[in-house]
Amino acid sequence: MSRYLSNRGETQAQKVRFDEGTIPEEDEVGGTLKLRPSESNVTEDQEPFMGVKVRRKASIHRDYLGDYVDVPSRPYLMKILEKQGDKKVLFADTVLKFTSTGKMKRRILLVTDFAIYIVDPESGALKRRIALAAVEKLYLSELSDNFFAIIIPTEYDLLMASTRKTEIVTILVDATKSQSDYELDVLFSNRFEYNATSELVKEVQFEQVEAGVKTRISRK
Repeated sequence: MSRYLSNRGETQAQKVRFDEGTIPEEDEVGGTLKLRPSESNVTEDQEPFMGVKVRRKASIHRDYLGDYVDVPSRPYLMKILEKQGDKKVLFADTVLKFTSTGKMKRRILLVTDFAIYIVDPESGALKRRIALAAVEKLYLSELSDNFFAIIIPTEYDLLMASTRKTEIVTILVDATKSQSDYELDVLFSNRFEYNATSELVKEVQFEQVEAGVKTRISRK
């Protein structure tokens, strides 16, 4: 069983469930990034990813579908997978990826039984491929938000946001375990660091406020 740890280092007996309805709006002020309500001024295509939501007492448990972009209908995705020799897609969806400068980019996240792919949906270009064996751990907050960080010690890390965070984390843990004896650590903390580049460390802080969850991303 994979280890699910809080910021106090205590093992959690059960997997933590998340409400999965929102992703943050970008608002960089003094090196921080804050969450805004979904009725904020955002473009129509970003609306499903935006806003802030307080965790409900009864979470909505979704059925996991895996492929939300219909990979076989997108030749550029099939070509990427074929070139890399990957055939089994465990998860595919559009997410928001945070760049080293704090910008948000829409990307297609593909998870196969061997690797993680980050693809630009506009150009169809493969931006990054990460072997599952290279992933050391996952970071999430203890609050109701959609952020998650994938920690890759031999390269640089990924900070992303998705309305299907729970499914992504579950699939990454299960896929890694099925390929090796290694168990991914899933760490829960309202403050954690990640390497935005090989030479740039950033800190993410989460705070519960009246409107929901406020998130700050700052340089270390």
